[in-house]
Amino acid sequence: MDKSKNKLLVKGLAYDVVGMTTMAIPVVGPFLDILWAPYAAKTMQEMYPGKKGKVASVILFIEEILPGTDIIPTFTLMWLYTYVWNKDKPGELRPIKVRS
Repeated sequence: MDKSKNKLLVKGLAYDVVGMTTMAIPVVGPFLDILWAPYAAKTMQEMYPGKKGKVASVILFIEEILPGTDIIPTFTLMWLYTYVWNKDKPGELRPIKVRS
């Protein structure tokens, strides 16, 4: 694994921890999410440029705004999707299968 992937994973884990800690702060936590959600969404889009980053940032914003969903590690899931689960390599086109 190259260093940029590792840095992206560590950064994502740190952002997930920050997003989850707001849930642990009674009374003030939900109000912190109002500030955290747009910042986290913007950061997600910067970390993962392109269409998938835009989609992930919208999902992240909704997840951070909705109460009780802070437990979902969206940054980590996006990293897994990008580097583990996605069969396409970033920037590579998939060949079209033609039936005869």
